Amino acid sequence: MTTSWSDRLQNYADLPANMDGMAMKKYRREAHHRVFVNRSLAMEKIKCFGFDMDYTLAVYKSPEYESLGFELTVARLVSIGYPQELSSFVYDPTFPTRGLVFDTTYGNLLKVDTYGNILVCAHGFNFMRGEMYPNKFIQRGDMDRFYILNTLFNLPETYLFACLVDFFSNCSRYKSCEKGFKDGDLFMSYKSMFQDVRDTVDWVHIKAKLPLLLSRMNEVAKVFLATNSDYKYTQKIMTYLFDFPHGPKVMPWQSYFDLILVDARKPLFFGEGTVLRQVDTVTGRLKIGTYTGPLHHGIVYSGGSSDIVCDLLGAKGKDIVYIGDHIFGDILKSKKRQGWRTFLVIPELAQELHVWTDKSGEGSHVQYLHILCVYMNLDSSSNERPDISTIQCRIKKITHDMDMCYGMMGSLFRSGSRQTLFASQVMRYADLYASSFINLLYYPFSYLFRAAHVLVGHLFECVYNFSEEVIVAYLGTTMKRRRRRRRRSRLEKGRCDFKWCMLREEKMG
Repeated sequence: MTTSWSDRLQNYADLPANMDGMAMKKYRREAHHRVFVNRSLAMEKIKCFGFDMDYTLAVYKSPEYESLGFELTVARLVSIGYPQELSSFVYDPTFPTRGLVFDTTYGNLLKVDTYGNILVCAHGFNFMRGEMYPNKFIQRGDMDRFYILNTLFNLPETYLFACLVDFFSNCSRYKSCEKGFKDGDLFMSYKSMFQDVRDTVDWVHIKAKLPLLLSRMNEVAKVFLATNSDYKYTQKIMTYLFDFPHGPKVMPWQSYFDLILVDARKPLFFGEGTVLRQVDTVTGRLKIGTYTGPLHHGIVYSGGSSDIVCDLLGAKGKDIVYIGDHIFGDILKSKKRQGWRTFLVIPELAQELHVWTDKSGEGSHVQYLHILCVYMNLDSSSNERPDISTIQCRIKKITHDMDMCYGMMGSLFRSGSRQTLFASQVMRYADLYASSFINLLYYPFSYLFRAAHVLVGHLFECVYNFSEEVIVAYLGTTMKRRRRRRRRSRLEKGRCDFKWCMLREEKMG
């Protein structure tokens, strides 16, 4: 006899409040299939799902895609007068990570936390101790000086900044200065170099589970696409994504969306927006005049705004989940200006989870070192100052070893025990996040994504028993066990009298 879901849930609901001695195992999906939650979201209340295209629906092959962008950018720099030696640069995917900050005054790449405290400082490929920043702090609000490299499209230029600074700092033809470099009477500032790279990047820029997920979404809600790419590029990418020569019958990619918007110009799209125009899908040209009619399935539009999306789909901000990879253009603006629910796609999360799982033993060891009882029984009257240098060295070594598993710049989310600026932005603006939006396929559309409780210090200790007394008791027990193991070892080696040790064991209980 089988038991229905409702009966099984009722059985759980009838369990007594006091469940001492009873343990319920929490079900978790595989790490690479999971969606992580910052703010609770009830899927059954969502009326519309919105998608970005680049790095969201279309996941470009990495690092080949970034390497191509790097090569094209270098070629453009050489063509406008930069040294021919730059052509020998080869993209190294192990160096750059998202969320770094480029200091256009001193040419440094900085990894900072949410408050602007510097975690890592690199001048080219030379890692520095932060002599240029005596307070180890930057004003993140100074946007003219500090440029945040937050997107996946920024990875090639992040590495290029390091390459250029390293090249000009070490090439004998150039004299390195504090804020740039000189070639005879010519001076090139890091700010000028930065602007050249940004202008060059702007000049250069021009599979079966996907239709399954979109089809299931269409059964419970409306689906729309809003991309900054133009129609011709979108047409080629989307046609490729939905072309399955060995799969089911091919359907036009437009059939999966209730509304399609190209040339969206995000983040302007989430504010005043631009004129909504209809695209001629045969020629790719825009039709004259502003589109003012109702929503028609299969028609492609250009421009528009988030307000127009809400009007055409008949939805309010809280009814919409927007899925994208750009923490500023997709997530922050849609959250702050429209109140849309947000799903951030972080492809690097797959590697982060792999490293964290693989190195979980080192992480546990760091936690153990942090709670060693060096300050046990000490208070304000104590003159004794315990020596913690050995413990600090061990913590630094383990932390550094773990950071290097992610790449030369460390984890996208942490530097040691401190969160990066990128991590704080994810927590602040993304309701949900995952390595791929396809992970939604592993959850029912009636699912409630429940955020973890955020506890202040005293409640955290009460709930999780992380009080000083518990830690001391744990450590005391651990030390006793170690002493017993050492005594057993001495017994086996015949280094002490057997009877004497047995008596000592009995006295110790």
